[in-house]
Amino acid sequence: MQEVNEYFHALQHLWEKSLMMENPSEFHPVLYFHFIDTLAHLEYTMGTYAFSFMSIRNEFSREYLRWRFDEEKKGERVFFGPFINWMKKKYPDQYEDLPMVWKYVYDEESGAEYRSLRLVLDPDSNSPIPVRFFWDAVDEFFTTHFLRSLYQEGALGRLFTEFRKSAEGS
Repeated sequence: MQEVNEYFHALQHLWEKSLMMENPSEFHPVLYFHFIDTLAHLEYTMGTYAFSFMSIRNEFSREYLRWRFDEEKKGERVFFGPFINWMKKKYPDQYEDLPMVWKYVYDEESGAEYRSLRLVLDPDSNSPIPVRFFWDAVDEFFTTHFLRSLYQEGALGRLFTEFRKSAEGS
């Protein structure tokens, strides 16, 4: 095993997070899917920096994310990217409050994406994402304000419902 590096500590930071004070079964299903999906991509990306690419941990993550890739195309989940871009235009203040990973990956004008299941912020760069980015990204997903917004009746849950109704009406 490789010696422990700074990315391993960022992984531990993620693993120490909890939803104990929340009720994920009441989160909006599309938002919950993308919440967990993003955390899985963050974990995998950090894992590729912290461990050997072929470690069993990374292999488990790859298999899981391959399955999620197909799941993302089912039902209302396909509307998540358009929802983020709709928020950017219609509700810029709420868009600015979104976690940076969602803004980077789903914004039509951003070059960031998931490539080979890893988060890539700049497709033209071969440099690893700075470890501080991961600490900040994880923290953004676990603020009380953000977690409360994921509920069906939370701020993002209501906005997603509004988006879907407006999309059906067009």
